[in-house]
Order: sequence, then structure tokens, then C-alpha cells
Amino acid sequence: MNPIAMTMVLVLSAGFFAWSANRRWQLLRVGAPEPRFSIYGSELIKRIEDTFVYAFGQKKMPYYFVAGIAHMMIFAGFGVLLLRSVMLWGRGFDPTFDVWGIFGAGTLIGDGYNVIKDIFGALVVVGALVFVYYRVIKKDQRMTLSGEGLLILGIIISMMVADMTYDGASEAMHARIAGEAVHFNKASPVGSIFAMAFQGMSNGTLNVLAHTGFWWHSSFVLIFLNILPFSKHFHIITSIPNVFARPHTPRGQLPMVEDIEGKVEREEPIGIAKITDLSWKHILDLYTCTECGRCSDNCPAYITGKKLSPKHLTLALRDHLYDTEAHYITGSPNTKGHVHEAGVKEGLHTNPPPPEDAYFREHAPVELVPNIIHPDVIWACTSCRACEEQCPVMISYVDKIVGMRREQVMIKNEFPAELMKPFNALETNGNPWNYSKVDRANWSDGLNVPLVGDAPDVDVIYWVGCAASYDDRAKKVARATAKLLKHANIKFAILGTDETCTGDPARRAGNEYLFQILAQQNVETLNSAGADKKVVLTTCPHCFNAILNDYPQFGGKYDVVHHTDFLNGLVARGVLKPEKPVEGRVAFHDSCYLGRYNDVYQSPRSILQAIPGVELVEVPYWNKNKGLCCGAGGAQMFMEEQNENRVNVKRTLQLIDTGAKTISSACPFCMTMLTDGIKSQDKEDQIAQMDVAEMLALSVNFGDEAVADAAE
Repeated sequence: MNPIAMTMVLVLSAGFFAWSANRRWQLLRVGAPEPRFSIYGSELIKRIEDTFVYAFGQKKMPYYFVAGIAHMMIFAGFGVLLLRSVMLWGRGFDPTFDVWGIFGAGTLIGDGYNVIKDIFGALVVVGALVFVYYRVIKKDQRMTLSGEGLLILGIIISMMVADMTYDGASEAMHARIAGEAVHFNKASPVGSIFAMAFQGMSNGTLNVLAHTGFWWHSSFVLIFLNILPFSKHFHIITSIPNVFARPHTPRGQLPMVEDIEGKVEREEPIGIAKITDLSWKHILDLYTCTECGRCSDNCPAYITGKKLSPKHLTLALRDHLYDTEAHYITGSPNTKGHVHEAGVKEGLHTNPPPPEDAYFREHAPVELVPNIIHPDVIWACTSCRACEEQCPVMISYVDKIVGMRREQVMIKNEFPAELMKPFNALETNGNPWNYSKVDRANWSDGLNVPLVGDAPDVDVIYWVGCAASYDDRAKKVARATAKLLKHANIKFAILGTDETCTGDPARRAGNEYLFQILAQQNVETLNSAGADKKVVLTTCPHCFNAILNDYPQFGGKYDVVHHTDFLNGLVARGVLKPEKPVEGRVAFHDSCYLGRYNDVYQSPRSILQAIPGVELVEVPYWNKNKGLCCGAGGAQMFMEEQNENRVNVKRTLQLIDTGAKTISSACPFCMTMLTDGIKSQDKEDQIAQMDVAEMLALSVNFGDEAVADAAE
């Protein structure tokens, strides 16, 4: 071996990697602070646990089974072979080098590791060939099909083959020196197979093969390392810290804009206007994108032909970030400052580039929307979180999109015209349809449902929500729920005219100011009603999520339960007994804000399964955490879709294809969208659309109770 050559390889590769990694680190630090990052107390333990589960354990990879298993083989193989690379680097100085002196041939640990190394080396080759198949033969369009990907796969395969060649040629030479025949060696399964293939070659050829295999593997590991910061494979380095740093706030909680009025007065960013408004965690997200396309492959907007592709949104932001890199990496950041009018953070750089520089004028941070991101991209999002659920490296999308919406709504006053009416209605009458506040409790006529002000000692506050208060179809769900609660002798009351919209549509549409007004008003109302000592029951998943996850930002921490969870508990305890058969095949549609946001999947299904006569069926693939959005979230309920291929129709067709005669849901928005979807197929007379509570009410024997009309 050659110590001088190995020294040059190690020093040059380490030096170049240190330089490129430092540039990426400096660029990361131009991002704003990440308010959701904390490593104190139990937070650190949770982060370490998640890192092992999602980064090292690759939990989400098998969502796409074949590709996922192939990736897991490559990942595990690289982990196992890292020690092998260290050993080869050491042998560049001393041919007998052995890490810790326990990995030598003939030792139990050495032979054991060699077997594992050979097996995983072969698995890496198999895994890489799977991705070659997806890129060259199948040409899976969800992935970015580029020459770079094939180059990296070629390097990976060649490194493994080089290592096997080194082992094989070395074993063949040792056997020849010992005067022995080459045979299969269970302590070196792959290496001995290569040795048997090489045994007829001359000593000179074996020597060339051994040296070629040695230097190819030991050098290309380092070459591969230096390619990473300049390619999508940077995720090999950044995915572990990205998982570690992921927000541990509730999935349904968006970042809060502190002192929003003061920011407006001081003309400070409200949302995300320029690339420098991204947090450092957002930038780490951009580094970490694997371009696998799982996010877009499951995005309801993308698969129905909208402009939004979560993958390409990330890539557009990343490319723009790299385009402006030279103007940030001009010194060592050490302090924080305000944003210079030219877009450079003063205080982060010792020598910011002059505004008159021609390159700077061309590439300085510009407004992301519409210069980098088309407005239709951010307004197509339903905030369903399918992209985030699928992403194996925990990249966030909804917070970035809502951040850009905030800037468009509150600073530039540029947003879809259809949102003006619900914004005004929320501000005037506390509901997006602008119905009178005095009519909010009319849905309960004849049910004798008390108001909280008249029954302060109740155990449950039933938060009805705007849809169930005003929409004729959703009112029936509220009545069914109230009927079931009364039948179970639950002491509950409603807020009546004291209830107003939670503000969810406003927040998801980017109108953070309006949301905060509504949230603060509702928190005051709930606190004055003693909600912190009661159960807050909701029918709408959007209300459920807002009160449970958003309101703690305003001091409102409550025991919030969705009606499917609450009713399922009553059924499980035998308080409610489904007795009457409700015959037919039923397909359940998962609400995004109930399922992917808050993990409520089983309760509605358990209720349906408890009803005699119900045959519960699932949509293949598109169910539970992979369920397709109805198309109403993210304030889409109040906007027109960008093309004729509608999300709700796509989802309805999936449910109809199960052969179900009833489509069940647990969200008034979903109910509206699915009902419209059924109408679009002219199947109103063939397929029913019912809430889980309505179906349960049909099965429970109410006897002669005065509220028997609730299940109509």
C-alpha cells in the first residue's frame, strides 16, 4: 500500500468537504430562528427517539414497499460498510491495520463482521439495481429522472463491487501462496465466490485487481462524500439532523405570529416573502429533499392537475436559495440583525455585497410569490398533510405554504377574490357564510338542549361549529349527536350565540390577524364557561383541531374530543347499544384534520363495525393515513378549483368503486364535498352520504323519546 497516496486522498477529500460543508452551514444560518425547536428536558428524549425510529429505523420507507425495502438495504449497508471503509483507509498506511485489534481474519468478531459486511454489500447492490430499474426501465415519473441519479447509483454499485473484487483477489493470492485450492468460505461468502472466479488468473492480474478494488472503494467513498453537498443526495448527511430538528408542536398547529399588529406597523415580515424569511429548519428541509416524489404522488392538488407539486415547490425554493448563495457566504456569521433593504441580513456578514453589483441585482432575494413560486401553487393546497405524512425525512410543507399565504393576504392584499366574502363574514357575523349570529342555536329547536349559561355544572360543552349550526344537511348531524348524548344521559350544554367560528378557514387561508381575533374571543368565552374543567366536544374536525392544537397558543388548553371518539367510548362501555340493523356496504372517508392531523382513525370504524348489518369496506391504498382529501381544507371550501378535474369527484369515485351503498364521514366539510361528488355522478338515489353519528342514531333504540326526529 502507499501511505503518501492515502494521505493525499484523505487530506484533499477532507479539506474540500470541509469547505463545501461550511458553505452549506453558513447558508443554513441565514434562515430566521426556528421557534418550534427545543431540546430541553423530555423534548431531547423525544427527538432522540424519533431519530432512531424515522431516520435510522426508516419507518416511512415501506410506504412504497419495493422501493422502501431497497432503500433500507442501501442505508443499512452503508452503515455496516462504514467500518470497512475506515479499515481500508488504515490499510493504506499499514496492510495489517485492524480497528481496535479485534476485527482481524480468523477471530470470532472479525469473521462475524466479514460475513455481515459481505451480505450487506450484496444487499446494497441489489437495492441500487432496483433503483436503476425504476429509473431506466420503468421510469417512475414520481422521481426526478436525471443523469445525476444514475451516476450516484453507478458509484454505489462500483464501490461494492470494488470491495468484493479486493477481497476476492486477495483471497485468491493468499490461497496460491499457501498452495491451496480456492473454495467457498462461509466466513467470507461473497469474497470467496469472487476468489473462485479469479483463481485461474495470473499473479500480476490478481495483484492489479486487488489494488484496483482497494483504491477504487477507499477513494470513491470520499469522492461520493464530496459530491453530496452539491446533489440531491445531500440528504444522506442532512436527513438525520432534519428528523432530529423536526417540530414537536402538534401537527395541527401552525406557527404563531407574535405581536402581529406591531409587525405590521414596523413593516416587518408577517409570513414568508423572501428566501431569508424561511427558518433555518426550512432551509434544512430544502437540503434534505430526496426528490423521491412521494409527496406529489399523494397530493390531491397535484394528482388532479393543479399547479401545486410539493416536490417542485421544495426544489424551486432550493434552487433559488443556491442561486443567491454567493451573496450570503461572505463572512462568518456571529450576530443577528435586521433585514437590509437589498435582502442581505446585516450583522450576519462582515462584508455584504454592494447593492450596485450587477450579479446581486439579478440574483438578490426577490419576492418568492410570484417571481419564484406561481400564486396558483400556494392557493391550490388543501393543507391535507398527505405530503408530510409520506415524506420519509420529515420535510414540512403546509407551514411554508401558509407562511407565503400570510404575506399575500396581510401585506400585499393579493388573494383569490372568493375569499373576500368569508373573510368579511367571519369578521362581521362569526361564520364564513355571513348568517346572523342570533340563528346559531336554531338547529337544536325541539331538543331541549341547554345553554352553558343556564347549566354551568354540565360535564360536556358541545362546540357545534358553523357548518352544523347553519348548513341544513350538517344540522342533522348535530341533532343526531345531541340525541345520542341525551339518550346516554350525558350532561352537556351548548354556547349558543356565544360561540363563533374557530377561525380555522382564516388561519389556513393566511389571514392570521383575523384568526387571532376569533381565537382570542373564543378562548375568553370557553374560559369563562369553565371549559378547562370540562370536556369540549366537537363535530367538525376543523374545530376539533383548532381548539385542541391552535388555541393553546392563546392560553386555551382544554380536553377536546371529537364526537366519533366520544360516541365510540359510549358504545364500548355499553351506554349506547346499536341494536337495529342498518343493512348495507359502507365505505368510510377519513377527514384529513381528524386522521392525519390527530390520529383518529379507529373510533369511527369501531362505531360502524358495532352497528348490526353494516359491512365496512376500505378504499384500496387510499385509506386511513393515505386517505385522499375531500378537497375542502385549507379554505378550499370557499374557493373555486383551478381546473375541471375536481378533488372531491376524484375522492368520491374512489369510494364509489368499493361498491358501497353508503359513504360515511365524520366532518361536515367532507359531507358537503362528497355529497356534491355523488351528485356529479348522478347517483343521489343510489348512494347515501351519512355521518357516523347519524348511522349510530339509526341503530340505537330510542323508544318513545321526544327527540326521535334527530335521526331523520
